Amino acid sequence: MILGVSVTDNMMRMTRREEELAARELAHVLNNTRTIYNPLPGYDKNVFHERYQIGLDCDEVYPNIYIGDASSAKNKQYLMKLGISHVVNTAEGKLLGQVDTDQDFYRNTTIQYLGFSIMDLPVANIGQYFTEVADFMEKAIKGGGKVLVHCLMGMSRSSTCVLAYLMIKEGMTAAEAIKQVRQHRDIRPNDGFLLQLAQLDYKLQAQRLGYTQ
Repeated sequence: MILGVSVTDNMMRMTRREEELAARELAHVLNNTRTIYNPLPGYDKNVFHERYQIGLDCDEVYPNIYIGDASSAKNKQYLMKLGISHVVNTAEGKLLGQVDTDQDFYRNTTIQYLGFSIMDLPVANIGQYFTEVADFMEKAIKGGGKVLVHCLMGMSRSSTCVLAYLMIKEGMTAAEAIKQVRQHRDIRPNDGFLLQLAQLDYKLQAQRLGYTQ
């Protein structure tokens, strides 16, 4: 049973109705998992508003994996303080809602960069980047590095890609990944991204059960 859907030899894909049901179940998990606010990584004060006074918003959501906002990504001194070795910008660009960094932005550091342009819209196909981002993150972490995944606010695009990594590389279900990350940061993937995570969840679990798609 995968997210309330039975897998059979004759059913290799979810119907649209089943996808929507699975996405709603993930939204329920998201909304019912409490975030425990911790000090801003690299700082001692355990006061949530301090991060906004400092002008940074970042959390370690899994060992060596951080989710942050644009300000965190652009503060190279802060990234060096945390020991960040790799940065994933899920909102690359110069338009409203995007973050105008690239590999050249980090040229005077040892940070390795991966970026792509996706808008925080339910219709946006963020799933096309799941494997590339997961491979990049896995290589970084296996090499002893630390990864910052960010978008503009560190809530939707970046969190969706981190959730996909945990599912693809760490073997978590979508619900398990959401619980893991949501406990450490107030993430809010949009409904369309939750739908794509539900699709990924079904695909991965079907493969692990010996089915192919």
